[in-house]
Amino acid sequence: MVLEEPLLEFAGGGRHIDPRHGIADYGPADVKDPTPRVVRAAIIGPKSSTEGLQTWLDRCRRGIGAYADTHLTHLYVPFPGFDVHHGFRSIINFSPRLTRAINKRDLEQLDGLNPLTAVAKAVELYDRELEALHDEASCDVVIVCRPDNLNDAALTRVAATDEPEADGSNASNGTQLVADFHALLKAKSLKYKQPIQIVRRSTWDPTFKEPHTNRLGANQDEATRAWNLHTALYYKNGGVPWRLTRDPADLTSCYVGIAFYRTNEQSLHTSVAQVYNQRGDGIIVRGGPATISKEDLQPHLSEEDAREVLETALQRYRTEHRNSPARIVMHKASNYTAAEIAGFKQAANNERLDVLELLWLTNSDHVRLYRKGQQPPLRGTLLSLGENRHIIYTSGAIPFYKTYPGHYVPQPLGIRNIDVESSPEELATEVLALTKMNWNQTRLDGRIPITLRTARTVGDILRHHDENSPVSGRYAHYM
Repeated sequence: MVLEEPLLEFAGGGRHIDPRHGIADYGPADVKDPTPRVVRAAIIGPKSSTEGLQTWLDRCRRGIGAYADTHLTHLYVPFPGFDVHHGFRSIINFSPRLTRAINKRDLEQLDGLNPLTAVAKAVELYDRELEALHDEASCDVVIVCRPDNLNDAALTRVAATDEPEADGSNASNGTQLVADFHALLKAKSLKYKQPIQIVRRSTWDPTFKEPHTNRLGANQDEATRAWNLHTALYYKNGGVPWRLTRDPADLTSCYVGIAFYRTNEQSLHTSVAQVYNQRGDGIIVRGGPATISKEDLQPHLSEEDAREVLETALQRYRTEHRNSPARIVMHKASNYTAAEIAGFKQAANNERLDVLELLWLTNSDHVRLYRKGQQPPLRGTLLSLGENRHIIYTSGAIPFYKTYPGHYVPQPLGIRNIDVESSPEELATEVLALTKMNWNQTRLDGRIPITLRTARTVGDILRHHDENSPVSGRYAHYM
C-alpha cells in the first residue's frame, strides 16, 4: 500500500504537504501577530566571504526566482524573500559590531598542512571569534563562513555509530575517526549561548569550486539553497517553521531517537537520546555507556542505563515543556535486548506513561520493490513482510513533484515492531512525517526520520566533546 503524504501545519492552522509551499501560502507555524521576528545575526569569516554572503542574503531578502528551465514547478519553488510582508515574516539584522573577520594571512597558513592539523588550526581561529561574541546580548545566531581553502574531505569518515550495516558487517572496523571542520567547531561551540550556522562559499557563489574536487558550485538550485538556509536561521532564532499535525482526540505523543557513537578515546560507546514532540522541539540527552553484544554485534544498554536514559529524557522534556507526554514512541537504531526492554518499561512505569511503543528502525532491508517503467517506488510505499516486520520507502517518486528528486536508487527503511500498540500503518505514517522535520532541508527528499538523524548528528559532535563537560540540550546547537 502507499501511505498518504502527511500534512504539516503552518500559520493560522494552514496545512500543506510541502514545507516551502506551506510557508509561502500561510507563513511559519508560530506567526501570530504582525510583529516581525528579527534574526540578529553575527557573521564570522574572511572579509571576502562575509561581504559576499551578506550581499547574497540581501538579494534573498527581495526573493529568488525558481529554476526556470523546467516544467517541475512543484519541485522548484521560488523563494519568497525574507522580510516582514511575506514568506517568513521576518528580517535578518546584521551589525558591523557583530561581524568578525578572520585574517586572510592566518587562513593561508593552512595550505599544505596535514588535513587533521589544518582542521584543528582552523577551528582554533574561529573559536576565538565565537568566544568574543558569547556575551553579546544583541546576537541570536552566528553564521560561520567556512574557510574556502580547507580540505577535510580526504579524511576517512567513521560511521556515526557502531551499528551494523544491512549485511551485518560493522562499518567502523579499521577506520579512523572523522575530524571534519563542521563537527569539531560545533563541539567547541556547545559552551556558547548562540547556535552557529556553518555555510560553504558555494551556497552564495555558484562559480566557486570546492578544493580538491571537480564540483563547481552547489548541487541545488539557488532558490532551494535560500529556502534551506533561511529555514535553519529562523529555527535557530527560536522560531517554529512548521509543525506535525495532531488530532485533538489523539494522545500527546513524543518521539525518542536512540543511537550510539564512539568517543575519541574509543574506550566506550555512549547512547544519545533525542526527544521530539509534535511542535518540532528537540531536547538532547547524553546517556550512559553502551557495549557491543557478542551475539548480534550491535551496541546495547544495560537495564539500568536504559531506564536512566529514558527517565532523564522525560524529566528534561517536562522541564522544557511543563507537561508530560501521554505516549512515547522510541526509534532505536539497533535491536532491543530483554534488558533494554525491561529498563525502558521500568522508566515508563516510573514516569507514569500511558503508552510506550518500541521500534527498531533499520537503515536498509534486503527486500526491494520495483515499479513498471523508469520511476522508483513511490515515497510512502509500505510493505508488510510479517506481523512485526515492515519496510517503507521514505524516499522515492513523489506524485506532487511529478518526479523522483533523488540522485541514487532509493532504499527502504526497515521497521521492526518490538512492542507496539498502534497499527503498522499508523507507525509508518509517523516515521514518514518525521522525515519532514529537518530544519536544514525543505524538500520532500529526506530519508531518515529526524529522531535518528538528530541522534546520529549529535553523536558526530559529542565524540569531540569532553565526556565530563555539560552539553547543550537545545537541538539548534547541533543542527
